[in-house]
Amino acid sequence: MDVQKLNFIREECVLLFKKLPADSIGKWGKMNAQQAVEHLAAFFNVSAGKIKFDLVTPVEHLPKYKEFLLSDKEFRENTKAPTTVIGEEALPLQYATMEAALEKLAESIAAFENYFKNEPLITSLHPVFGELNFEEWVLLHYKHVSHHAKQFGLL
Repeated sequence: MDVQKLNFIREECVLLFKKLPADSIGKWGKMNAQQAVEHLAAFFNVSAGKIKFDLVTPVEHLPKYKEFLLSDKEFRENTKAPTTVIGEEALPLQYATMEAALEKLAESIAAFENYFKNEPLITSLHPVFGELNFEEWVLLHYKHVSHHAKQFGLL
């Protein structure tokens, strides 16, 4: 288990994005800061089994995706999720304020940890990377949060 990455998710994720006004524009992409926070919260909910997607990656490609996940490689700037997963345009805001979105992000991070707490061997499906266990989700969430933090100049 990469405790440093888990602690980054637990302790720094929400704090990083608290520095931004909701309408901040990133260095790339279509999302503003609040949309990015809501997007991150949604994918913590995917890992907690609260939001479900079908697998979009051909099964024969999963080993290459897993290899990337387990590596120290970062997502490239402007990496886009498949449009079948999140669509072409940034999603409309779900919450009235950035503070509410950050609160939901904190809740979704806690839900992610709780999902795996009592059953550490279970997995949940990521639409691109396939079935992931807790440690793999930690690596993916770390890459994902870092990617969006860099998008907004936070890292």
